[in-house]
Amino acid sequence: MPALPNRKRFNRLPWRTTIQKQPFLLFGLPFMTLMVIASFGLQTLTQTRYDYQNHKGKAVTKEEQLHMDKNRKKVDIREEYFRLQAGESHVDLENWENVRIARPEGTPEWGVPPSAPESPPTSKDPSART
Repeated sequence: MPALPNRKRFNRLPWRTTIQKQPFLLFGLPFMTLMVIASFGLQTLTQTRYDYQNHKGKAVTKEEQLHMDKNRKKVDIREEYFRLQAGESHVDLENWENVRIARPEGTPEWGVPPSAPESPPTSKDPSART
């Protein structure tokens, strides 16, 4: 008598044999399905992002925008030039002084490189030199 009896397998299902013959059904089809579903999901998330950014830019209503346009003063560059030349402004263009302000702490002067990093410690053993 053999150690393991020779039995027929009755649990063979037809869809299992199909999957074993065509691995695309087990691996490729679920992957493709996931990619399609994910693209639709990302589309809605991306649209939400752009809608939010657009909403932030449109904080002024149309009525407020029309009100702002009424009170706007038109500026002409030639008028501003002649006004400054005539001395109507509070700025004295002839007698001004260049005042230097203090630099923030740790900022180097122009043209001076930042301080060099500290050199690594050297050994005191003279025989270690090469």
